[in-house]
Amino acid sequence: MNQDRMESCHDHLKITRLPYIPEKIGDLVSFSIRVGIIICLIASISLAIHSTFAKPDRWFPLPEHLHVIQNVSVITIDTIPTNISHIVFGIAGSSKMWHSRSNYSKLWWNPTACRGFVWFDKKPKNLKPDNMLIPYKISQGWTKFRYLHSASAVRISRIVYESFRLGLPNVRWFVMGDDDTVFFPENLVTVLGKYDHNQLYYIGGNSESVEQDVMHSYDMAFGGGGIAISYALAAKLANIMDSCLHRYYYFYGSDQRIWACVNELGVSLTRERGFHQLDIRGNPYGLLAAHPLAPLVSLHHLDQLNPVFPDQSQISSLKKLISAYEIDPARIVQQSVCYDHRRRWSISISWGYTIQIYTSLLITADLQMPFQTFKTWRSSSDGPFTFNTRWMNPDVCQQPSIFFLDQVSEARTGSVTTYKRYADKDGKKCKRADGEVQRIKVSALKLDPEYWKNVPRRQCCNFMDGGSIKDGSVHIRIRKCRPQETITI
Repeated sequence: MNQDRMESCHDHLKITRLPYIPEKIGDLVSFSIRVGIIICLIASISLAIHSTFAKPDRWFPLPEHLHVIQNVSVITIDTIPTNISHIVFGIAGSSKMWHSRSNYSKLWWNPTACRGFVWFDKKPKNLKPDNMLIPYKISQGWTKFRYLHSASAVRISRIVYESFRLGLPNVRWFVMGDDDTVFFPENLVTVLGKYDHNQLYYIGGNSESVEQDVMHSYDMAFGGGGIAISYALAAKLANIMDSCLHRYYYFYGSDQRIWACVNELGVSLTRERGFHQLDIRGNPYGLLAAHPLAPLVSLHHLDQLNPVFPDQSQISSLKKLISAYEIDPARIVQQSVCYDHRRRWSISISWGYTIQIYTSLLITADLQMPFQTFKTWRSSSDGPFTFNTRWMNPDVCQQPSIFFLDQVSEARTGSVTTYKRYADKDGKKCKRADGEVQRIKVSALKLDPEYWKNVPRRQCCNFMDGGSIKDGSVHIRIRKCRPQETITI
């Protein structure tokens, strides 16, 4: 009897030493639930701690474009300023025209800095390395859409969509342009850097000819001059683009289709005056000699215009203009006005391009108004344009003396540019009060791109050496206007 009790106690002792081994199925289920709750609690706490100190894309890496499609709000605001690597260019190209049009891309495309592609309808024939500075892609899927006017317009309108679908990393902006568009990339970065790419931005410029804006829209960014679309907006466009193109099959151009699709998202155009469609005919001189107070971002329709510099080809002209741009990107074609009150002269400087001398005192408002050296795009009329113009006397002797950029050099903290008097080879000789001046030297500090982030103000200029003329040359200095200074005749 005592022995049985001792064995029973011993058995009971063995059981109590193993308290975590359940005796019944119900106990097993209850035990499993408790263990699961504990594991989940630990995992939740770990994830909460991890999410505090790590970016979400470290958990389950996805292509950047998928983050935005799923939820635009997951984009974090980057602290690094926008630079050229954040921009993806989409250039609308034609396989037939690329052999000649590629000359424009050679002027501005930097293969070590720029990202993007020229998009063709099909692979061009006889491609050579010097013609393919920009990588190329063949547009896909565009032949399924119906159209009323142009199949190429459908293809080009999908460039941002196709560029977005590539899923390239660290993209903030998609910028469209044509194969005959010349961009000024550093100024483009300056302009886009003012805006938050996490917001829905549609940026560009209108046509210069009112007849074009009336026909298409004043609220549309004209594509040749360039269209900039923020990453956040591109993500939303990607979801509606194809269905949108079906709805607007009757529109004329690609830029009009993009505008209509952007409108469906409730986004309006943000205008930047440095995007130039150049919907004008003839000589662009008047516009570039009195450029609006904004960074020069793009020039389009260059095949349809007179060369920027006379007596040169268009490509040679642009190379000269870009040589000044490379020295001081933010200052290129920025206008300054100064007066020689002793001689009663008015001077207008378009830095890196041209200088005009008037042998009378003109108000600044007139000097800042472009000469109408061009006609409208569609009807070749004298206007109207989307800006004021002033009449230019056809008698060259009644025009201001014109000087064009001759040389440019970089100084220690700025630049020195020299402008040479222009004499029309076929024109008559004029006796001018300023005829002694054959060259004008202009010195200037380099203009900080940050200058454009605040409300800009035209810079002032003054004559050096008391305005004396030495060996046919005058020296002018461009400088920041003093706080209380005015540009007054």
